[in-house]
Amino acid sequence: MPAQALTSEFLVTLPGREPETNAICYFDTEIKGFLLEHRASGGATFYFRYRDGAGKVRMENLGRADEVSLQDARSKAHKMKLMVKDGGDPKKEAYRFKDVPTFGRFVSERYLPYAKTRKRSWKTDEIMLRTHLLPRFGELRMNRITRADVVAMHQQAREDGYAAGTCNRLLVLMKFIYNCAIRWDILPPKGNPCDGVEAFEDNGARERYLTPKEVRRLFDELDGNPNVQVGQVIRLLLYTGARKREILDARWEHIDFERRLLTVPISKSGKPRHIPLSDAAMELLQSLPRDPELPWVFFNPKTKKPPVSIFYAWDTIRKRVG
Repeated sequence: MPAQALTSEFLVTLPGREPETNAICYFDTEIKGFLLEHRASGGATFYFRYRDGAGKVRMENLGRADEVSLQDARSKAHKMKLMVKDGGDPKKEAYRFKDVPTFGRFVSERYLPYAKTRKRSWKTDEIMLRTHLLPRFGELRMNRITRADVVAMHQQAREDGYAAGTCNRLLVLMKFIYNCAIRWDILPPKGNPCDGVEAFEDNGARERYLTPKEVRRLFDELDGNPNVQVGQVIRLLLYTGARKREILDARWEHIDFERRLLTVPISKSGKPRHIPLSDAAMELLQSLPRDPELPWVFFNPKTKKPPVSIFYAWDTIRKRVG
């Protein structure tokens, strides 16, 4: 059982093996108990070897070397070493969490129901999950998703052309979901693969005001846009200075035409907010068709609910205007 510094270079140049020979275990020189088993077939697996409270030697499988990165395996071994030092037993801990759900199941059964009652931005979470995270992680058990997987997702989103801020929001959402699972005893402490993943620098966010010329170009584009409702939403956003969801979720009961106010019952600060309505905003609201069976100012004709997002329509308009 040779001692060997387990490095990426060593893994790439593992010595050749003779057929029908016993497996060789290489014990890491940095973390006691961390080892790599190299089999005659050429396969290799990371393990953590330790003694439990009764003095019995235990081996905890950390994953195959072609499936788990050396960094993640070493990180798991380090956590297990600390657990043993504190009197814990990694194998018992693993058994306790052996029925960990898939990421998709946890999101649908636990996270989204929770988010809908606690987060005003849950619809944004739902969109990011549906378009980015669930296609990639939905079928994987939560305890099998590694830090390397999260880094790859974060990097791939950037390579696909998404802004640094968008990529970072994906990372924040995934980290929050995992923290919920840990808090609810579905995952063990320190079981968040997002820990230690660095966010991208986001220097692109800036605030600026449209010039009169830009406003005219935008309104000309909205006048010719076939998506009439999106144009109405964008105009009302400009007329009021309200937040996007404050307009998309607005109800007729929130509008006081006599006092010329739009009331947001629960704003981002947690308190009601009253938004003054200009002549242009009043004229636009009074021109909108109303469905007597629906409370919403704006709604999707198919779902009969407020629009989930106008991002793609707005992005197209913004690019056309320049």
